[in-house]
Amino acid sequence: MLIARLKSHVNIGNLIFAVSLFFVAWLVWYFYTGLGGALQLAARLIPIALILQILFMFQREPLYPRLPAKANYALVVLYLGIALYAFGYFLSEYERIAIYSQGTFTQQDYIVGLLMFLLVMELTRLAHPVLFWVNVVMIVYTLYGHVFPRSLDFFWHPGTTFERVVTSSTVEFSTGIYGTYGQLALTLIAAFLLLAGVANGFNAQHAMINVVRLVARSRRLMPQTAVLGSSAIGLISGSGSANAAVVGTITIPLMVRYGVPPTFAAAVETSASMGGLILPPMMGAAAFLMAEFLGVPYWDVVLRGFGFGFIYYFSIGVAIYLLSVRLMPTGRIDKPQVPLYEKVTTSIFFGAVAYLIYLLGFVGRGELRAAVDTGVLMLAALIAVFLWFKYRRKDPFLKGESLFASLRRAIETHAEMTSYLTLLLATLGIMIGLFTVTGFINRMGAMLLDIGSWNIVAMVLMAFIFGWLLGTGLPPTATYIVGAVIIVPPMTKLGIDPWVAHFFVFFLSVWGELSPPTSLTAAVAARIANASFMRTMWEALKICLPITLMTFAIFTRSDMAVKPGWGQVGDIVLVTAGTCGVAFAMFGRCFENSMGDAVARILFAVIAFATLFHPDDRLVWWTAAVTLGALIWGIQRHNRIAPPKDAPAPEFVETAAAGPTDLDEVVAQARRDIG
Repeated sequence: MLIARLKSHVNIGNLIFAVSLFFVAWLVWYFYTGLGGALQLAARLIPIALILQILFMFQREPLYPRLPAKANYALVVLYLGIALYAFGYFLSEYERIAIYSQGTFTQQDYIVGLLMFLLVMELTRLAHPVLFWVNVVMIVYTLYGHVFPRSLDFFWHPGTTFERVVTSSTVEFSTGIYGTYGQLALTLIAAFLLLAGVANGFNAQHAMINVVRLVARSRRLMPQTAVLGSSAIGLISGSGSANAAVVGTITIPLMVRYGVPPTFAAAVETSASMGGLILPPMMGAAAFLMAEFLGVPYWDVVLRGFGFGFIYYFSIGVAIYLLSVRLMPTGRIDKPQVPLYEKVTTSIFFGAVAYLIYLLGFVGRGELRAAVDTGVLMLAALIAVFLWFKYRRKDPFLKGESLFASLRRAIETHAEMTSYLTLLLATLGIMIGLFTVTGFINRMGAMLLDIGSWNIVAMVLMAFIFGWLLGTGLPPTATYIVGAVIIVPPMTKLGIDPWVAHFFVFFLSVWGELSPPTSLTAAVAARIANASFMRTMWEALKICLPITLMTFAIFTRSDMAVKPGWGQVGDIVLVTAGTCGVAFAMFGRCFENSMGDAVARILFAVIAFATLFHPDDRLVWWTAAVTLGALIWGIQRHNRIAPPKDAPAPEFVETAAAGPTDLDEVVAQARRDIG
């Protein structure tokens, strides 16, 4: 009987929980002790992160759908065996490899490195096909660069051996899988992800979205719940697609129910969710990497990020309101009933974010320790509230919930997000290592310098096009890393402030996540709304114009990035006025006469663009004042003449939002993503 009961618990779900518990416990132990350092932690836990990714992938679907079930099981066991072997090997041989054997690796070292290299590449092929093929091309180029004629200086290099490719990506530790990026995933970023894991474990995110719904008392304000909800979730998600998965499953069906066209609902959620990559204190993985590149505390990046987040959300809020007035009739909506438990957990959610900011900005506590302390405090508060409402108040809202299930969900959420990001950054470590070995970074930088010496604007445009091409296939983190190592150095050599150069690349990576032809965030939102992916992405691009404008305005209004705190407020006001003015020029209406309306909106755009890009600091304050005054007048006019005169257009009766069962795969893919 006992054996039968034990066998009933032997399944992949429980195995994932056991490995996740081991993984998270080791991380928390390291966060409080720091023993061994980040490199030793990466050498020991990256194989465990790969084990988790193998199990999570296999739990969702077979790794190879075309192969029989037994073949899939055999390959999973093989991959797990490779990762376990590497874990044991580096556990016992780490000190020798890291200190005494650099440059004189044994055959066994090479074999273990090769196995890990192949395993990471295969998992990348399954999770990030574009990154996989980029790395394959770079491997071939690294091996056979000497094939190019010397007359093609940009492409020629002497080449190297496959053994060098493997060792530089693995057992050399300084670059590749175990380099800086993999270490950062398991230290600072993993510490901040504790907040997202704990919040998801106790459903605090969903509670917060339900509370945010209380602010929408009319149909036209219903889309603003997506803006507020996504901005709140963005405080700890650091991801556009994760925002869309968490918030969109609630807000999109709600918007559609109250008459919002499904395509517009999906575009609103897409644009609102993209702010999760910008909004502090969890600005996406690229922000942590920015702090690493610049050699500054993460708080320095966060402090600048508050202004950018304000500009973004305020501007898209204005754009969405203008569109809502044009598309939707007036009408009050019923006030939703929100349980007290959800209100309390929402308070804990925002209290935890405020406490984290207090520790970072006012106490001066280190980023890693501040994040862990906040996560632990948040967990303790949520456990206490859960026990009180479930057992003391016997709240029917918690019927069917258990403390163990909530803790398990929190642990598995954190383990999945951290392991997924570790795989991504390990893959990027291989890519950047190969860029370095071949000298491609230096040659690309020299080309940008040549263009910049001719015209700095031409170099910025060239860098934007290069970053956009990267963003069409790579995730934001990958786009930022490649941009940071290729675009930033030549910009700084030409006198551009490093903060400006890095934030230019940062915004470029965010824009690349939204731009055609690929956008996971738009795909998630469109899938939830049952709307066209391309139409959703196009409409979202128009709403998200602030991120495009900020990408270039940072060069003329550079105090936004150079002077954190009060020093950046002036430029934040100017840029906000400019982006809102452009939003009105695109979506607002001043006059019923089409010719007069077009002329007025063109004037709006001219004054707004002058506020954003004119170099005269005194003139732009006058144009900003004119823009704000005209904006107030324009919105009043828009409210009178823009509302639909007739019944809602056919778009209002598009197919209803998809049901939850249709979303499992795409939502699962998005929830684990971070920037």
